[in-house]
Amino acid sequence: MRKIFCICFLLVLSVFAVFGQQRYNIYGRVTDKATRSEVSYVNVVLWGTTQGVMTDSIGNYVIADVPPGIYRLQVSGLGYKTTVTPEFRVSSHNYRLDVEVEEDRYVLKEVSVTASPFRPSAESPISRRVIGLQEIEKSPGANRDISKVVNSFPGVSSTVGNGYRNDLLVRGGGPSENKFFLDGIEIPNINHFSTQGASGGPVGIIDADFIREVDFYTGAFPANRGNALSSVLDFKLIDGDPDRCSVKATLGASEVAVTSNGHIEKKTTYLVSVRQSYLQLLFSLLDMPFLPRYTDAQFKIKTRFSRQHELTILGIGAIDDMRLNKDTDPKDEGKQYILNYLPVIKQNTYTVGAVYKHYAGNHTQTLVLSHNFLQNNNTKYRDNDESTPENLTLRYRSNEGESHFRGENLSVLGPVTVNAGLNLDYATYRNRTFQKAFVNDEPMIHEYRTDLDMVKYGLFGSAAYEGLNGKFTASFGFRIDGNNYSSYMNNPLKQFSPRLSLSYNLVADFYLNGNIGRYYELPAYTTMGYKEDGILVNKQNGLTYIRSDQAVLGGEYRFGQRARLSVEGFYKKYTHAPLSVEDQIPLASKGTDYGASGNEAATSTSVGRAYGVEMMFRWFGGKKFNLLTSYTFFRSQFIRPSTGKYIPSAWDNKHLLTFTGMYKLPKNWDLGLKFRLIGGAPYTPYDEYTSSIVSAWDATSRPYYDYTLYNQGRLKTFTEVDFRLDKTFYFKGVMLGFYIDLQNILNQKYNNQPVLVSTGEKYVDNNGVSRYKMKYIEQKSGTILPTLGITVEF
Repeated sequence: MRKIFCICFLLVLSVFAVFGQQRYNIYGRVTDKATRSEVSYVNVVLWGTTQGVMTDSIGNYVIADVPPGIYRLQVSGLGYKTTVTPEFRVSSHNYRLDVEVEEDRYVLKEVSVTASPFRPSAESPISRRVIGLQEIEKSPGANRDISKVVNSFPGVSSTVGNGYRNDLLVRGGGPSENKFFLDGIEIPNINHFSTQGASGGPVGIIDADFIREVDFYTGAFPANRGNALSSVLDFKLIDGDPDRCSVKATLGASEVAVTSNGHIEKKTTYLVSVRQSYLQLLFSLLDMPFLPRYTDAQFKIKTRFSRQHELTILGIGAIDDMRLNKDTDPKDEGKQYILNYLPVIKQNTYTVGAVYKHYAGNHTQTLVLSHNFLQNNNTKYRDNDESTPENLTLRYRSNEGESHFRGENLSVLGPVTVNAGLNLDYATYRNRTFQKAFVNDEPMIHEYRTDLDMVKYGLFGSAAYEGLNGKFTASFGFRIDGNNYSSYMNNPLKQFSPRLSLSYNLVADFYLNGNIGRYYELPAYTTMGYKEDGILVNKQNGLTYIRSDQAVLGGEYRFGQRARLSVEGFYKKYTHAPLSVEDQIPLASKGTDYGASGNEAATSTSVGRAYGVEMMFRWFGGKKFNLLTSYTFFRSQFIRPSTGKYIPSAWDNKHLLTFTGMYKLPKNWDLGLKFRLIGGAPYTPYDEYTSSIVSAWDATSRPYYDYTLYNQGRLKTFTEVDFRLDKTFYFKGVMLGFYIDLQNILNQKYNNQPVLVSTGEKYVDNNGVSRYKMKYIEQKSGTILPTLGITVEF
């Protein structure tokens, strides 16, 4: 069947190859960002080429006869800063792109301006990466999933060998320390089947067709993006087409998607996308022990009432259903082990919001109103036998919702840019839990109900100074945050969060950049709402905001417009982090499994640190070749309370190395290759004595760890090679694309920690304790994850 498919595929390609390639126009209008007025007689060219035109008297331009592909525009003119736009794709029709430019306050000075797509920021001159369309579309092994795309960047680790997990682990931080924004609207997670209280899942929610570019911060977080300790992903979405309507359909190995892009009337544009997965078919072919299925939808509507007023309304939602594959290979003990502990998961999540912007010259006001909701239901029966209620080990019913309001004002006052604002949020958390457990050598049942309502509030501000030609920039910002959960959190001055950034052009094209700051994050609602004996036990334990003091220092060398070499050293100190009462392990070292994380008794007493050095070389090699190379050495540790000494956290991989290259071949073929090396993760030996107790094993169907030996073992280094091949045909008004994406093409196997399992055979020991005979089985992960996709746009 594979041979027949390949022959048919090549025949189709050969037939389409006889058609000629179409050419289109790029057109639009250039306006002043502050006054919103048209900018006449400035140059607009395709970045990196000499092909371009000059705008007319009312700011319009048309660049004709452009072959399909991915481009940027460069806009330059007397009195304005040279601007390079984000990437965009010309595919099946003429493309409209309106460009905003900023006035150059040093216009009378003799300065040399080099246009670049890297676009440094005074507030975040370090630890900020701008991810463009081509990296998202063509990144090998990522399948257009942003959580996998960022794995190419320095400091970003992942759960090794689990190609079906999207946990985001940045600079030694846990999966709960990341925040996500869509056009300024906060969303709680970006993955289907996410772990409540953390993140991750088998596939992303956000449709890549909506994304223009992503600002990825691994430090130096902007003051208006709070509640993050490890990373912020700030997605900037495209606008709908104001002149025509188009439809794009994509058929992949795991989903079918339909996207429409167009306008409702002259001032209003829209984007809408619906995706339906059949991921369960792929997982069934791979004989995975679980079969996920999902549906998601997105929309964006933008109305420009006038030059000064615009309103954006957007929404994103998902329906997730993960069932167990009871037909998985009964002889595969590893898969049977997963099958016996993994719950059935049903999730619903959505975010809707509106962003209003008012442009008043050098002042811009932004108002954001949004609501997000997550419903998470997990159910588990012992041995997956639902025939009797006594077999029920977990019934978890939980939902959390947040209503957000944020208002801010951005003012440009000569060389100083000032941004200030406030946020007010209302949060609800509901939980109904029945869970069998084994604690302190005794079987027990956790059964509680939580109805938590909370008001959160905050203020933020920043002032950034940019000197002549960006030779020196400085920024100071702050946040204060509080809520009414308890007396430990209600005073926002206790969460005063200052940050300072500096950048200086030492010599030629070498820049020295730095940031120092204090950041706070609220513990997960699963932790705040956990109850014992009807009491919010963590509230009584003095649960408070997690604090992280961070410093980053680095140098950057700029090779003209197209390349950057950067080296950064970072240090993060964690205090007041939640520490598990039961096992004395930080909750930040948990959260990369399905279900929920953080729902246990904890105290805000954990202390930890993460530090390391990152190197990245990034090259946009014109029309042909893009390269990203990164290496990170880091340590992630926390203090063991019993000894007062630092020991490795769960994310202490030490080494991360990535080479990612994308090459454009003739006749619209694209080739991508990625090599990734991840150092071995630490692991904890199992407590064979406790795990073998019948009541202990029956409660969870999982072994128990010996936390006195926490992370004293270490796994081997893992390497992976990903491959992607694209072929695109362009006809008049139609784009047809095929792609093959192969994750772990060499089928590398990763030897995880051998797992301790029950044989099912019982016996009574000398102390009269009923036990199972136990054994260890190999746990190998890593397999080829293939995706064959077809895309049609018209």
